[in-house]
This record gives sequence, C-alpha cells and structure tokens, in this order.
Amino acid sequence: MEKGKKWKENLVAYGLLSPFLLLFTVFLAFPIFYSLWLSLHKATLFTSWYHPFSDMKYVGLAHYKEILTSSEFWWSLFLTLCYGFLTIPTGIFVSLLLALLLHNKLPGKNFLRSAYFLPNVLDLFVLGTIWVMIFSPKYGLLDQLFRYLGIVPFIEDGLLGNPWTVLPAIAFVMVLKGAGFGMILFLTAIQNISPSLYEAAEIDGATWWQKTWHITIPLVKPITIFLVITGTIACLTAFTEVYAMTSNTGGPTVQVFGRTLKSANLIGYYLYRNFADAFYGRAAALSFILLGIALVISALNMMVLQERRQKDVEKP
Repeated sequence: MEKGKKWKENLVAYGLLSPFLLLFTVFLAFPIFYSLWLSLHKATLFTSWYHPFSDMKYVGLAHYKEILTSSEFWWSLFLTLCYGFLTIPTGIFVSLLLALLLHNKLPGKNFLRSAYFLPNVLDLFVLGTIWVMIFSPKYGLLDQLFRYLGIVPFIEDGLLGNPWTVLPAIAFVMVLKGAGFGMILFLTAIQNISPSLYEAAEIDGATWWQKTWHITIPLVKPITIFLVITGTIACLTAFTEVYAMTSNTGGPTVQVFGRTLKSANLIGYYLYRNFADAFYGRAAALSFILLGIALVISALNMMVLQERRQKDVEKP
C-alpha cells in the first residue's frame, strides 16, 4: 500500500514537472545537442530547412582543430583577456567605492543610488549608440568639450577610431553601465554587517580606512567573487557592445605578426562573425570551446572561494 501510494505521488510530481521538462527539452536540451552535432559537421547555406541533415558532411573534430590553430582565435582570446582585466577589477572597485560612499548619511543618497543604477537597465545597444555619438570625432560631445576647454584632441579619429583606444573606450562604457548593479549588491552586503564590529574597532582606535580594509572588504568577499564570475562570463560573451560601438566592424585594423586583425574582435564577436559568414559548424565548435573556458574559470573561482572560506573557519 505504501509503495503504491508513493508511486502515485511520484507520478503526480512528474506530471506537474512535465510542462517544464517539455519546454526544457525543446528550447534548451535539443539546441545544445544539435549544436554539438553541428560542430562535427560542415554545413552550407544550401542546407534544407526541411531536411537539415541532408547535405551535411561529417568532419569530426576538424572545426575544433581549425579554431585552436587559428591566429585569429588566439588574438580574440588575448583581446578578451585584456578586456577582462580592464573591466572586472575596475568595475568591482567603482562599485565598492560607490557603495561605501552611499552607505553614509548623505543628502539625496536615494536619488544618487537610483541615478547610478539607471544605466544598468538601459538596453546595451542603445547605450552603445549613445556613447558612439559622445566619442565621435569633430562633432561628438567629448570632442566639443575638449575644444571648449582649449584642449586639442589627441586622437584625430576619435577613441573608437584608434586601435589602441577602442578597447579601453568600450571597457570604460561597460564599467559605468555595470557599476550600479555591483553597487546595489555591495550596499546590501555592507548593511548586513553587524554594527558591533565597527563599534569594537572604534574603541580600539581604528581609522575609517582600517575598518574598511579589515572589516568591510573581507565580509563582502562573496559578492566580490560573484562579480568576478559574472564579469568573466560577460567578457566571454561580449558582443552587443562591440557590435554597437564599432558599427559591426570589430574595430580598426592592426598588424599582428604580419597579419591584419581587428583591434576589438572579442571572442563573443568572433563567434558572431563565424555564424554571420555562414561557418555554422565552426561557430558551433567555438561555442563549446567558450563553454569549456567559462566552466574552467568558474570552477577555479569557486575553488578559491572555498579555500578562503575554509581558512576563515579554521581561524581561531
């Protein structure tokens, strides 16, 4: 009787889960397996929509080998690494700084919190287009401001037209956009810190900087790790900002080891270009390579977080 009752309960549970499982299979599981299948085949524009496997040619791991031996792939990965070093530490620093400032009793702090968070809810393509107009040479707001102050613009083609400044310019915009989100997370974490810790530190004569360094920063460490992980994934999938701010060109060209490459061709944009150029199998293979990189980086971050937690527990 008990087994029959439990079987019925399980049947009801699976019945309630079936709509979700169906949607998961159709919209997530099937595309993943189809992409894996596609990465092992060569497909063309002439692939029939009604017979999607009819003219595919099995090539095995050829796409993966082609990508891993391509200088363009490694250049894109290097640019993505540089982009991550520009955005992740700077974004965390700005977010924490804003949180520390707005945690104090400042006039209009609620308005400032909303104002700093507002760019985070704007569409990325729209935001990128706005900054293209700001960075535009001769007619852009930044150029006009320089001329008004009597400063001759040091880059004739603008920040987005120079191969050495286009990536820092994009990173600057993304830091400003994401700082509001990190600020809210840090504010929440800081407000949950017990005031008694700060009171005890004040009794011991600790300064504001000492309290921040020895109390606040260690206790908001989980938020920092979370922002590192999400920032890493955002860098690996960065596409819209490059598409919008380089007018779908990947940035100005630059000579690297005798090859002409794009100066803002981040790995996410490189994936898009492969798909847009009808290299479907190679684009699918590249997506799985990116998935592997993201999983490895996330696992390393989690290991670091786990080790630090273990050390904190072992401390007397």
